Amino acid sequence: MLSKVYSGTLFGLDAYGVEVEVNLANGLPAFIIVGLPDTAIQESKERVRAAITNSEFEFPLRRLTVNLAPANVKKEGPSLDLSIAVGILAATGQLKSEDMDQYWLVGELSLTGEVRKVSGALSLAIAARKAGKRGVILPKENCREASIVEGIDIIPVSNLLEVSEFLTGKIEIERIETARGSLLGKESKFNVDFLDIKGQQHAKRALEIAAAGSHNSLMVGPPGSGKTMLAKRIPTILPEMTMDEAVEVTRVYSVAGMLPADKTIVAARPFRTPHHTISNAGLAGGGHHPRPGEISLSHRGVLFLDEFTEFSKSVLQVLRQPLEDKEVVISRATSTLTYPASFMLIGAMNPCPCGYLGDRSKECLCPTHKIQNYRNRISGPLLDRVDIQIEVPRLNTEEIMGGKKSECSKAIRKRVQAARTRQNLRFKDSEITCNAEMNTRDIKKYCSVDKGSLEFLENAIEKLGFSARAYDRILKISRTIADIDSSENISLGHLMEAVQYRSLDRNILN
Repeated sequence: MLSKVYSGTLFGLDAYGVEVEVNLANGLPAFIIVGLPDTAIQESKERVRAAITNSEFEFPLRRLTVNLAPANVKKEGPSLDLSIAVGILAATGQLKSEDMDQYWLVGELSLTGEVRKVSGALSLAIAARKAGKRGVILPKENCREASIVEGIDIIPVSNLLEVSEFLTGKIEIERIETARGSLLGKESKFNVDFLDIKGQQHAKRALEIAAAGSHNSLMVGPPGSGKTMLAKRIPTILPEMTMDEAVEVTRVYSVAGMLPADKTIVAARPFRTPHHTISNAGLAGGGHHPRPGEISLSHRGVLFLDEFTEFSKSVLQVLRQPLEDKEVVISRATSTLTYPASFMLIGAMNPCPCGYLGDRSKECLCPTHKIQNYRNRISGPLLDRVDIQIEVPRLNTEEIMGGKKSECSKAIRKRVQAARTRQNLRFKDSEITCNAEMNTRDIKKYCSVDKGSLEFLENAIEKLGFSARAYDRILKISRTIADIDSSENISLGHLMEAVQYRSLDRNILN
């Protein structure tokens, strides 16, 4: 007898449908799976056999062939266990259902027949809807994230017996539904605030501009100047995510298997802080079974690299292409995967190996050649992709002991949100979401300046030796500063402030 059921598997961030064909024939007992299964699927034979037996069904002692179509695409992971087991029950006549072809069956099976959680449920639900299916039968642990997909039934199940009884109409299972509108809009709660940081008004202003336009930034200062404290408070001033952005981020975390069980969606912008010993694959993604790296886990959020120069040079060079293209491309001999990478890079570093070059209270003892080697760890092309460079000096005694109150994150966030709203209106007919994503054509269209401002910019470029890419960065920053000031046009004052945030090219890093 022949049966056919439907399931899905992941390919990068997306999912695609898999037809599970089960053929039962006379001959010596055998259980064969074909269609480019990986090791986890080959091992499913023992899980499926035990799950069927322990769920009070009979496993056939005949020649059993399972074909996973399309046969030319490699399938990975244990998510096909459930569909293979149901296909065997249908082929042996133990399960008869006219609606079986209306559902995708996804789940890993335990030896007792329990249906276990899998990765990528959100992507699988989206793909099932595109395939025209009525619903997806999923483990209970995965149903909350999948339920944000509208127009498809999400059926939570606990074990193989429950799946069989649902498909044969013996029991009804209540569909999981989630009101998308209730998932966002709640004000995020943070344990930190810019109010906690004394002084550093210049750095706070620069980070406000960075947050308003999603600009990559590099903070340079001696140990103890507050670089890490400033970076950790950036999420408190970032604008709320839209529903589309939240779904994008949730898909990444779901595929990576990092979505908490108690969360339906990732509603807060990510803030990732990998250690400087991270590998290329850990940062960009990849591995034997490719999965998203820290860059993609920072999508629509912040990637903070503390001790920026301590990262290996090859790891830092991995950042160049994602910073420019807003995506990570992982190429293998048989396939090419693309993960999203629209993130804001924040780096923090010391000005020299000892950290005290230019410090007002402690003398630097580093030889000149060591300082140069230290700075050369950041290549010119990578530095060009950093929009804002911020000097963070050590606080003096008066600033530390003073009682001057700092501005709170809520007030800063209000200005940042207003600036982002202006950008959303400006770019509503394009795929751009913020000023940092503008290309050369957009810069010419939205960043025009008057003759006097243009002359100032030309003189600044000539004297400071900025590159063509740095010139574009200055115009983007000027556009963001104008948005914060609710100004339609870029003024000379906006340009002058923007040039300040590129001065480290000459003073410290060259």
